[in-house]
Amino acid sequence: MQTQTNTTAAGIDNRQKKRVALASAVGTSVEWYDYHVYSIASALVIGKLFFPEISPLAGTMAAFATFAVGFIARPLGGILAGHLADRIGRKRVMVITLTLMGAATMLIGMLPTYAQIGAAAPVLLVVLRLLQGLSAGGEWGSASLMAVEHAPANQRGRFGNYVQLGTPAGMFLANVVILGATFMLAEDQFEAWGWRVPFLLSAVMVVIGFVIRAKVDESPVFQALEKNSTLEKIPLAELLRSHKTRVVLAVLSFIGNNAVGYIFLAFMTAYGTTTLGLARNTMLNVMLAGCVTWFASMIYFANLSDRIGRHKVYFLGYGILAVWAIPFFALFNTANVGLILLAVMVLTFGLAATYGPQAALFAELFPARVRASGVSLAYAVGACLGGGFSPLIATALFGATGTVYAVSAFMIAFSVISFVAIAALRRIPNSFAVSPSERNVNA
Repeated sequence: MQTQTNTTAAGIDNRQKKRVALASAVGTSVEWYDYHVYSIASALVIGKLFFPEISPLAGTMAAFATFAVGFIARPLGGILAGHLADRIGRKRVMVITLTLMGAATMLIGMLPTYAQIGAAAPVLLVVLRLLQGLSAGGEWGSASLMAVEHAPANQRGRFGNYVQLGTPAGMFLANVVILGATFMLAEDQFEAWGWRVPFLLSAVMVVIGFVIRAKVDESPVFQALEKNSTLEKIPLAELLRSHKTRVVLAVLSFIGNNAVGYIFLAFMTAYGTTTLGLARNTMLNVMLAGCVTWFASMIYFANLSDRIGRHKVYFLGYGILAVWAIPFFALFNTANVGLILLAVMVLTFGLAATYGPQAALFAELFPARVRASGVSLAYAVGACLGGGFSPLIATALFGATGTVYAVSAFMIAFSVISFVAIAALRRIPNSFAVSPSERNVNA
């Protein structure tokens, strides 16, 4: 009878872990669908519709500037959501951030353009981008901890990767929807109203994500802290008092991935269509192919990090990104679709190796009482410094120098910074099980 009870409990536990993994992946996919729809729209139509009074290059830069605004709000979102996740639980915060992101995205889809309401249009666009940024800054920390804190100790990389997979999955969905809209509509129809459809479809995805997330159990680590009355009253204060070095190194370890990633996500679409003269659908198909290789290789690298360690996988990834930065653009500049696909495929290997293990790496850096604050703040600041301005900087570098290899130098510099940060993180011990309650729930 005892064996049967244990078997039943194990079955329920396994089902719960799968449910948590699905909630982390689906919910984050929704979040990043919303974010990537905007990043693609920035390269295709936002400049024309909301900043029509300036030159095409300046309009693209203005669109990317509003893209950057969302990243500026991320640290505040990370601070607020991290505090709440350490105080009231990871699950509740996941639901709040999902709802906020969905609402902001749908409102962008209903926003009048400059031609309709004048200067108020870009102002409202910036406000909604700020709301998206607040949500994105707070989403990742809670979702990643829900996955990692439910995971067996030797599978944190694998479970944490479910959250990471939401990025290429969301990007893939965004590209599919926009590609479908551009395929079915004439260019003037897409610019007139078709660009709104991907934003409005977010409503359906938010409902799906909300239902799935509402059914999962709270993190066992948080439940143990709550049961033992060991919750930190002001997690951020304790984090900055006792773990500043860990926060700084975590931020620096992430900026390389984000800088290169958002050049791939946003800048390359604009560069391919405006400078190389490639068809918009060609660039969207290239991005789709990149999503597939990124998604598949992330699974491999996350599992590999459970076997050989997070740091070794990161070293490999940042090595690829630094070495490939120049060949990437050399192949891209041929305007040959086959060579462009090769360039993108290799780049996504580097992105996957420096992103797949991230949830586990960050979770293992911080003690449970301040873990949500630590991972949320590090992720949000890293995203802001690395990714928020990279499309804008890349556009400015290309415009100032006339050569896209200036962007390669930018990619190399940020990859090297993160490589050095990972080397420093090797000296910091794993803080995942620093209390008896944590050891019990993660045994």
